[in-house]
Amino acid sequence: MNTDSAVFVLAEMLETAALVGAPILFVMLIVGLVISIFQVVTQIQEMTLTFVPKLAAAVIALLILGRWMLINLVEYTQGQLAGIATM
Repeated sequence: MNTDSAVFVLAEMLETAALVGAPILFVMLIVGLVISIFQVVTQIQEMTLTFVPKLAAAVIALLILGRWMLINLVEYTQGQLAGIATM
């Protein structure tokens, strides 16, 4: 394995990680923003008010997007294993 192929593998790994992780992080960001605005408007400063909805949103997003995320990870892994076989 030379430097070019190592950089390509690293770039592909980071791209896959960002692609798989981004939807969950985006959902949690939006939910956190909405809850923060709600807390500012109502002046309720309760820690569980931010934690529980984010956790519920992450679980729902995983249930909806989990299959797609798993397919992407399996395709990445198969590509890496095929690349190892050709070396």
